[in-house]
Amino acid sequence: MALKKIHYIITIIMLVLVSSAAKAQDVLAKMAPVDKRMRTLDTLALRSAREREEEMTPAAALYEDWNNTFAHKATELPDSFRINLKHFCMPTESRVVTSNFGARWGRAHKGIDLKVYVGDTIRAAFSGKVRMVKYEAAGYGKYVVIRHNNGLETIYGHMSAWLVEEDQVVKAGQPIGLGGNTGRSTGSHLHFETRLCGVAMNPAILFDFRNQDVVADYYMFHKDTFEKESALANELRGKIGNGGYVASDVRGETIPGGGTVREKPARESKAQKSKGSEIRYHKVSAGETLYSISRRRGISVDELCKLNHLTRDVKVRVGQLLRYS
Repeated sequence: MALKKIHYIITIIMLVLVSSAAKAQDVLAKMAPVDKRMRTLDTLALRSAREREEEMTPAAALYEDWNNTFAHKATELPDSFRINLKHFCMPTESRVVTSNFGARWGRAHKGIDLKVYVGDTIRAAFSGKVRMVKYEAAGYGKYVVIRHNNGLETIYGHMSAWLVEEDQVVKAGQPIGLGGNTGRSTGSHLHFETRLCGVAMNPAILFDFRNQDVVADYYMFHKDTFEKESALANELRGKIGNGGYVASDVRGETIPGGGTVREKPARESKAQKSKGSEIRYHKVSAGETLYSISRRRGISVDELCKLNHLTRDVKVRVGQLLRYS
């Protein structure tokens, strides 16, 4: 009798264990999708955290500090560094290079000069954070420095107006200023620099302004060779001819000189495809009215009001930006 009772108890225990195991498997099966969703959420949270950190301090691994004092300060360059050129926007639609990177008038010219007109929209080349918005009478004039997530810093000089503030996060293609002729400048143009760790690189190594494109999706920087690449880049993508060249810029105007630019369909960036035709702005000065601005910009008052959602009797403010194209 005792033996039967023991056997009965063992049977009951085995049934309980089997039942528990089955339930445990069911629970695990039900939890699997939850775990997968949690892992996905964790991944998204980490990615979001990384993006927020990158917005606060772009390319922190390359730069020791963040300051609004120096436009550029050379630090130790990496032996090699891969620069992501995707998600770019050309800083201007102008295809006309008026001065190359390199020696000029007995001194080093650390950027490329591009023909723009006063009021033309200047855009951020890549996403990043504005480090400096300053005026330098004997140099850059009104300029902006942006540190980008890909490690580069870009400088935009001689502008007539700023459209951003220091420490502002910007996206590729976002308007940051208007073309001008401020500072040490002999005519309206954009002085455009690309720097890595404060060291100037020829923008023509990365950008092809005549074709409104970057040279590749990535550029592999090598400390020992990037200076040698500069001269070749000038030959391939810099100013053509001695003293000028024939080229059609974005307005279809002709610049006289001795050379030609081969026309090639440009690959537009996403930012450029989305913005359509070039938008230009006028910064209101003291004493100006809608009527005087319309005459200066060759546009009717009604069209000016329509573009800016204004009425004809509105009084414009000094410093106000009005779209006129």
